Amino acid sequence: MYRLSGDTAVLIEYGPLILDIALRMRVHALQTWLERHKLFGLLDLTPGIRSLQVHFDPRALPLERLLEILLRAESELPNLDDIEVPSRIVHLPLSWEDESTLLAIRKYMQIVRKDAPWCPSNIEFIRRINGLDTIADVHRIAFEASYLVLALGDVYLGAPVATPVDPRHRLVTTKYNPARTWTPENAVGIGGAYLCVYGMEGPGGYQFIGRTCQMWNRYKQTADFTDGHPWLLRFFDQIRFYPVSNAELTQFREDFPQGRVKLRIEETTFRLRDYQKFLAENADSIAAFKQQQQAAFEAERHRWEISGQLNFSEPETSPASADATALPPNCSAVPAHIPGNIWKILATPDTEVREGDPLVILESMKMEVTVVASRPGRVREIRCAEGRPVNAGETLVVLET
Repeated sequence: MYRLSGDTAVLIEYGPLILDIALRMRVHALQTWLERHKLFGLLDLTPGIRSLQVHFDPRALPLERLLEILLRAESELPNLDDIEVPSRIVHLPLSWEDESTLLAIRKYMQIVRKDAPWCPSNIEFIRRINGLDTIADVHRIAFEASYLVLALGDVYLGAPVATPVDPRHRLVTTKYNPARTWTPENAVGIGGAYLCVYGMEGPGGYQFIGRTCQMWNRYKQTADFTDGHPWLLRFFDQIRFYPVSNAELTQFREDFPQGRVKLRIEETTFRLRDYQKFLAENADSIAAFKQQQQAAFEAERHRWEISGQLNFSEPETSPASADATALPPNCSAVPAHIPGNIWKILATPDTEVREGDPLVILESMKMEVTVVASRPGRVREIRCAEGRPVNAGETLVVLET
């Protein structure tokens, strides 16, 4: 299917909305054809998992002419079974249930949704929704899997979208609903049947399994960040994790961008014909795994229906009463400038503060907003509580001036 994507792009989509590595190979074949022909007016190509976005200059390459070329390209694509691509096996350190991801879960429970089915342990949730017997099974599968990188830049800065080559390693999950407001940089998560390594700190929704090293190095070329590129991975790389402690990962993350440590990388080739043969030879066990997984997934959803966790709605907040807005003599209010949730209270009653000192940290619209003292004074009252929602204009702290 060809879709207009604004005035200067066409989005080409292949096949139904399913995970099929053969469709990704077809996208790659079309991208390779277009790159080889070096069309005047073709600006860039952005491959997805089953799509290719073609960015063009309509003054140099009119849309009608581009469509003619795309149709010609389809007729000249090689037999997909014969496609093979360079592939690197990239061994990455993984701190299982890293302290940073556990902090993100606690923060989510405090200010977003404390009763979410995936809390307090994302890994227990992954075990349950995939019908696995123990958490050790989740650990074993995560470290046995070889994750094929299908796309880059999913969640900023070279973040890979990858899926296990072996379908029996594809742990399936739902995403956070609502999304997290904070995710640590390079957290490793699973959403749907895909694995992602977050390229930078930010919001997110994939279920955590741990944390790894940097995907992006903006400052320095090293043995792993080469060819003038700040991103680490390439299309069709295969990620394999090995376990490290939180302390070991912390040290590795300090050394890695500086080039003081190097990843183990093996050069190989991914052949679609060999992969299709592997799927055929293991069809029965793959089908059995998927059947067990689907039954567990449906059972989990049924539990949500019974418990009322299937649909989430924000709790209603009532406006502050007149008594709550009244201030003692010689006092001034420090209000919330926007609606949100209280993440941290930094102020302490009866302490002296200066103008500009941080008092409260709000979470709002996936951002942290620090509320500061508007003038010097003494903290007379704190009228908010961590984890509670507040409205715009609501008094957070009372200062005696």
